Amino acid sequence: MRPCLRVTSAILVFAGWAIVADAGQAAQAAAGTAVPAPTNDDCLACHSDRSLKRADDTPLTVDATVLGGSIHASLSCTDCHQDLAAAELPHADTLAPADCRSCHDEPQASYARGVHAQSRARDAGRSLAASCASCHGTHDIKPASDPASKTHPQHLVATCAACHGNPDVIARGHIAIGDVATPYHDSIHGRARERSGLVVAPSCVDCHSSHAILPKADADSPVHAARVPTTCGTCHAGILHQYDAGIHATALRSGNPAAPQCATCHTAHTIQRTDSEPWKLDVTGECGTCHAQVVDSFRRTFHGKVTQLGFGRVAACADCHGAHDVQPATNPASTIATANLVATCGRCHDGANASFVEYDPHPDPSNYARSPVLWWVNRLYTVLIAGCFGFFALHSGLWFFRSTRERRGRHGGPAA
Repeated sequence: MRPCLRVTSAILVFAGWAIVADAGQAAQAAAGTAVPAPTNDDCLACHSDRSLKRADDTPLTVDATVLGGSIHASLSCTDCHQDLAAAELPHADTLAPADCRSCHDEPQASYARGVHAQSRARDAGRSLAASCASCHGTHDIKPASDPASKTHPQHLVATCAACHGNPDVIARGHIAIGDVATPYHDSIHGRARERSGLVVAPSCVDCHSSHAILPKADADSPVHAARVPTTCGTCHAGILHQYDAGIHATALRSGNPAAPQCATCHTAHTIQRTDSEPWKLDVTGECGTCHAQVVDSFRRTFHGKVTQLGFGRVAACADCHGAHDVQPATNPASTIATANLVATCGRCHDGANASFVEYDPHPDPSNYARSPVLWWVNRLYTVLIAGCFGFFALHSGLWFFRSTRERRGRHGGPAA
C-alpha cells in the first residue's frame, strides 16, 4: 500500500473510532456513568500504524508483538500513561512521561540520589543524562535475567556505552571523565566478559551500582577512594585481606586521601594482567608517582637499568616489597626486614647470603648518611671531571693563543 493510502486509512480508522467513541462517551455521560479507560486494543488501533510519527519525525509506533513479549505484557497502556485513564480520544499531542515510581518506588528513590537524576533535574528538558527508558527500554523491557534484556550482564556495558562511549554525547553532555567504554573493552575485565563470556567479570554496575550512581567525590559512592578497596574486594577477597594488612591501607584508613588504593596502581577502566610484560615494565613508574626519589635511586641500579631497556625479568618494586601487603622495613613481617632479606633476594639469586644482601638496592649519591662511599666517589668524580675538562679547556685556550701569535709573526703582523 502506498504511504499516502496508509495514512489516509489510518485517519479514516481513527476518525471512525473517534466518532463511535464520542457517541459512546456521550451516552455514558447522559447515563451518569464514568467513561472507561482506553484498552490496549484502543491504543493499538492507531499506534500499530508504522507511519505514525510526531511532527519532528519521532516514531509513535508500538509493536504489539514486542509489547506482548515484554515484562509489562500483563499491564494496560494506561497503567504507565496514567493521564490517558480519563482522557477522551483522540488524546492530546503531548502527554506526561510514564512515571515508573507508581510501581518501582525503591529503584526510583535510589535513582533520584544519583548523578543522572540530578543532571536531569538541573537541566530540565535539555539534559542528555540517562533516564529509566535509556537503560531499560520502553515497550520492550525485559527482566535483567533475560539474555535479550538491555540490562542483562552480557549487554549492560553496551547499554552504558551508548552514552559513555559516544563522543557526541560526551561532548554535548560535558562528561568530564570522557570515553570510559573503549578502554574497558581492552581491559582484563572487558576481555573476560566480552571475549570469554564470563558474566561474573565486573561490569559498570558492579563498581558504580545500578540506580544510585554517585560521583566518586561522594563519600557514599562505591568508587570513592576510601571505599574502592571494599568494592574491588567484593570479587578479590583474598587480595583485600592482604591489602588491609599493608601500610597503604593503614594510611587510607587514617584519612590520607593520597594513600594508594586499587585504582591508584591498577587504574579504573584500563586494568591489565599483572603478569604481563608491559605491566611489569610500567609498575615502577606507577610506584614513582608517589615515591619519586626512591624510584630515581632504583633507576641507577642494574635492576633499574635493565628495566629501562625493556626487559621485565629482573626485580622491580613489587618483587622485593610485595604488591598489596607492603610493609616498612621496620616491620618484622616485611619482605625487606633485615631477617627476611636473604629469603627475598633468594627468590631470584640462588645462594644469596648475609654478605650478598648488604648490597644497597637504592643508592643515593646525594645522601651521605645512606651511601657515604658513593657520596665521596660522586664528589671525587665531579672534581675529576671538572678538573679534566678545565685543564683541557685551559690547554686549548693557551694553544690557540700561541698559534695565533705565531701566525701573525710569520705574516709580518704586530707581535703580541
